[in-house]
Amino acid sequence: MASGLWLHGRATHARIEEEPALNPSLAETLSVGLLALVLVCAVVRPRGWAEAVVAAPAAGVVVATGAIGWDHARAEAAQLGPVIGFLAAVLVLARLCDDEGLFHACGAWMARTAAGRPRRLLAQVFVVAALITAVLSLDATVVLLTPVVFVTAARLGARPRPHVHACAHLSNTASLLLPVSNLTNLLAFAASGLSFTRFAGLMTPPWLVAIGVEYVVLRRFFAADLDAGARAPQVDDPPELPLFALVTVVCTLGGFVLASAVGVSPAWAAVAGALVLAARALAQHRTTPAAIVRSASPAFLAFVLALGIVVRAVVDNGLAAGLAHLVPGGSGLPALLGIAVLAAVLANVINNLPAVLVLLPPTAAAGPGAVLAVLIGVNIGPNLTYAGSLATLLWRRIMREHDSEVDLRVFTRLGLLTVPAALGAAVLALWGSLQLIGP
Repeated sequence: MASGLWLHGRATHARIEEEPALNPSLAETLSVGLLALVLVCAVVRPRGWAEAVVAAPAAGVVVATGAIGWDHARAEAAQLGPVIGFLAAVLVLARLCDDEGLFHACGAWMARTAAGRPRRLLAQVFVVAALITAVLSLDATVVLLTPVVFVTAARLGARPRPHVHACAHLSNTASLLLPVSNLTNLLAFAASGLSFTRFAGLMTPPWLVAIGVEYVVLRRFFAADLDAGARAPQVDDPPELPLFALVTVVCTLGGFVLASAVGVSPAWAAVAGALVLAARALAQHRTTPAAIVRSASPAFLAFVLALGIVVRAVVDNGLAAGLAHLVPGGSGLPALLGIAVLAAVLANVINNLPAVLVLLPPTAAAGPGAVLAVLIGVNIGPNLTYAGSLATLLWRRIMREHDSEVDLRVFTRLGLLTVPAALGAAVLALWGSLQLIGP
């Protein structure tokens, strides 16, 4: 994704092209109130409503009342458009990989090689979840891998809590690696001005360190569940590895690198991969065009766009000026740590997507290091609360579908143990990367 898109958004953001229809204090109150309403409804989902049911009208209200000008609303939509298109393509790609049997094959491999040992299964879940999150995005881990982990744990007679909590945590923490691993990463990638490979190179040490911290803490935190034991699975013929899907994913990942090198949005590589798998599935009559459209989650994409417009209204009406005094200056280790902590706190207050939209403008001027520190905060920080990230909201929905209600106290205690340690270790690793590789 070309950095010019971000620069265009920044330039537009700096202009005030029309007078707001509301006085500043009323516009600020309305924007903040609507953002709070949107986030609460996204967490609670009253009557099972999709997130966009409240977010879309809220976006319409801030535009219609003049809390945000039409020019700024259009600029926000233009900035988020390619990111949303990429997200849609990755969601389709992940769903078609699931239809090909890729996730089922992963579950069968974990069940066979765990050999009735829950601790070994936890290690395998970490490896699979980290790789799937990095390559196919965190949504694939939450929506597609978590149910497979449930089935795998049940097949072994193991307690599922450690393994499904690992999916939740890694859907956030393990999304640090690539620009395509998370919606927040795509926004940060556009703001950083880095190439795809340089982004990945700088974020590899933080990614590895943060995952390592998560593994150590979860292994100790769920020691009783892991010690409860399991049974070796029945020996069945292993499912055939879906080579076509696997090769398509590998080629798509290579396409991300190539697209970045030639200055093309990585969304086109994701679209190409999704089209290849979609054409195969349609030719074999294993799916329909309507099913492919549904797999892109249009309602969720509308929510992301509407949320971005509401957040832009909050930013335009005073939040940006207030945060400018809180963002540490410079790119040294203390500044990077301060930025990451601020991002983590903000993510747990207003969700990680709004947090990254708010924090990128004041940090982009400080260089790539500050932008990547924001990313560490908004990706690791959400493991502290349910409302911290959209991925955690999706994960809670999957848990309820499996009649497994999440204990808020357990989730919060685990977050208090993992987030500060993983955040500090990841920032230190990022600072080391910047010293060795350079910004």
